[in-house]
Amino acid sequence: MSDPVSLPAVLAGPILRRVEPGRIVFWLAVRAPAQVRLDLMPTEAPAQRVLLDPGTDHMQLVKAGKRLHYLLIDCPLSDPLPHDHWIDYRLSLLMSDEPEKGWQDHTIWAPDLCYPGKETPGFVISRKVRSILHGSCRKPHFDGGDGLVSADKLLETELNTGQSSASGVSANWPAALIMSGDQVYADDVAGPMLRAIHALIPVLGLGDEELGTLESRIPQHASDLYVHPDTYYRRENFLPNLERNRALWMVLFGGVEKPIFTADHAHNHLITIAEFLCMYLLVWSPVPWQGLSMERPDELSVEHQDLFAREQEVMERFVAGLGRVRRAMAHLPVAMIFDDHDVTDDWNLNRDWEETAYSHPFSRRIIGNALAAYMLNQGWGNRPEAFSPAIMEGLQTALKAPGKDAHDQFLDDLLGFELWDYQWPLDPPLIVLDTRTRRWRSERAGHKPSGLLDWEALTDLQRELRDKEAVMLVSVAPIYGVKLIETLQKLMTYLGKPLMVDAEYWMAHPGTADGILNVFKHRKTPDRFTILSGDVHYSFVYDVELRGHQGGPDIWQICSSGIKNEFPHKLLNKLDHLNRWLYSPRSPLNWFTRRRGMKVIPRKPEGTPHGRRLLNGSGIGIVEFDETGAPDNISQLLTSGERVSFSRREGEARWD
Repeated sequence: MSDPVSLPAVLAGPILRRVEPGRIVFWLAVRAPAQVRLDLMPTEAPAQRVLLDPGTDHMQLVKAGKRLHYLLIDCPLSDPLPHDHWIDYRLSLLMSDEPEKGWQDHTIWAPDLCYPGKETPGFVISRKVRSILHGSCRKPHFDGGDGLVSADKLLETELNTGQSSASGVSANWPAALIMSGDQVYADDVAGPMLRAIHALIPVLGLGDEELGTLESRIPQHASDLYVHPDTYYRRENFLPNLERNRALWMVLFGGVEKPIFTADHAHNHLITIAEFLCMYLLVWSPVPWQGLSMERPDELSVEHQDLFAREQEVMERFVAGLGRVRRAMAHLPVAMIFDDHDVTDDWNLNRDWEETAYSHPFSRRIIGNALAAYMLNQGWGNRPEAFSPAIMEGLQTALKAPGKDAHDQFLDDLLGFELWDYQWPLDPPLIVLDTRTRRWRSERAGHKPSGLLDWEALTDLQRELRDKEAVMLVSVAPIYGVKLIETLQKLMTYLGKPLMVDAEYWMAHPGTADGILNVFKHRKTPDRFTILSGDVHYSFVYDVELRGHQGGPDIWQICSSGIKNEFPHKLLNKLDHLNRWLYSPRSPLNWFTRRRGMKVIPRKPEGTPHGRRLLNGSGIGIVEFDETGAPDNISQLLTSGERVSFSRREGEARWD
């Protein structure tokens, strides 16, 4: 696909974003503006057809480059679609740059989009949520399997199981795929991936962003950056530096200078808006990879040549699974929310970080570009109504002339945007928290981690929860985490080094900790909370009960991480064993936490060695629910094909 003439109509997608009986939302990236014809064919209701023109209320269009346009279809339906039945759909496009070819459906631009035995893709609108898939942390160059490929294989099995039923689908068909952060790793990019990004940019005709006014060490234009000798594995030479010179740090370390961008592998941190946009296409679709070169740059050192070769082997396996990834995302409503790596490592960790990062024009541009790409590829489909015509016009203006004043003005506006959280009207409802931009900042000590939600956001959450019996609550960071690891995080914060570990957890900030616990204790709180989390690169399940609250609420903390990432195995094994020993039910250390009055019951991953409570393995989480909206079965589908259930261990409960 290195030749623009050979570009297919659809570059990525369709991704199914939201489905309700009277509403359907699709996202897709296309080569040129197009009219869309959507045919919906339920098994137990009349078919209906919708015709949509680009740039109208029900199909918005954003032009990102000469050959890259985004369509968001948000279509109200005159005839409600049925619940719990298979609904086939056919998405056909009439391309503005080749109308003579007529309507083109998936058989032309995505012939592998359907499951065996099916001629069209499809979906189900669940009256009650019987199961969901969830996960986080999908790093393309992690040397392991891809949990989204496992999700696709599961859907294929479920579809085969249910085809003979009256509804045309298995009763266990997931109601949604929930991705809770780090859908992309903008701050940790493999050399071959960055090479592919730079090869794709001219194919799509993306704008040449102006950079020269931001930092003296950066080239004047993006096109110069892409061919600069430091553009591969040495991008830290471009990045702004941050000097940590607080008194405690000076005493312990004699002063430390460290980059704002703190990922261990920030040597290939994305910078331009074009790089961010191409990254999304390349992690979600096989199409942009066709004919694209990942060949090694000539100027690499011997060490970096070896690294590039190792990463290339992993990336080739990743790309081979992207057809399955695209298929899965075309068949399930996909909910997404950012974590730090979608933007940059430790994003908004504390007040010091924010004051330094946002005061520098170059770091502000990088963060803004990441957030703009998130908006276009993830946030837009989560909650389309949150993005006003003024916001969309600002985005379009920025993309027309990247690096100009209008671009920076739009990024300034976007950095103050506060409608990233959202709800979906499932049963139980899905409430997704924004724990990155609505933080409770420490006024007294800027180096201390900010609370994950400020008081206003906590108040909003309490209001959203009123009169609900059960909810699925997405918090990227676990509300109830592993005690020992949280203690280590607290210690590093005390030493003035929160950036040395991931020091972001709910109990790190007194106001946020008390606020979220009061939400659970409120008399009008739901009876059943299913908390879905990620972030940590291992999976675990806790059942939580409140002392003195007969009859509820019941809380399940379910963490599934990562989709394609893992914790160092030896280290996690030691931490898991030590945590169980130090924080046993009778341990006095349990009294030195903020969660007193809560009974925490860990679940054991079945088939793991004695004493283990943490599961380390890439995959996708599965939660099955009973009729009341309570989790009935919790498991992790590993990329090996093994499905590991988490069993409750009442005898190991402790009062926190």
